[in-house]
Amino acid sequence: MTDPNRENDEPVKPAQGPEPVVSKPYVMPDDPEEGSAEALAKEAAEARDKMLRTLAEMENLRKRTVREVADARAYGISGFARDILDIADNLQRALDAVPAEAKASADPGLKALIDGVELTERSLLNTLEKNGVKKFDPSGEKFDPNFQQAMYEVPDPSVPPGTVVQVVQAGYMIGDRVLRPALVAVSKGGMKAEAKAVET
Repeated sequence: MTDPNRENDEPVKPAQGPEPVVSKPYVMPDDPEEGSAEALAKEAAEARDKMLRTLAEMENLRKRTVREVADARAYGISGFARDILDIADNLQRALDAVPAEAKASADPGLKALIDGVELTERSLLNTLEKNGVKKFDPSGEKFDPNFQQAMYEVPDPSVPPGTVVQVVQAGYMIGDRVLRPALVAVSKGGMKAEAKAVET
């Protein structure tokens, strides 16, 4: 029997599944041992080079970070310490303004005031020292422009020229750096100059 709705009488084809996948055969390179060995050796060398560079960069970064942290701990208070030095200078000036004779013959009230100023100065210097700031006095040492600033020269034949004979203002170090150079007077025309004069 034919279906009246169909125009032609074509036989019905059975339903078909997906076409089977046919794998292509693997084609070997012309010279498999030579090509792959060279490529692998090159890749290994590049990977090793990258790894060594990365390790070196990481080690440098680690060292730099350790150094920066140490510097921040040691020198982070430099600005604050420099401001505090003005207070230390003023306390020293207050003590220097009182002559030794006046200290000895001072009434109990004045003596207590002087002792209080001395105690305050000592306490301030101890606190600075706990934080790595140390006062230095280069009296009698050879002048060093890295640590001192010469204010004027003093004729003094008793010491070699270039010797610090007077400290106008004390210097301070923070760690191994100069926080503030000492202001000094330097000798001139000392022993060497006299020896030359004797020789001529």
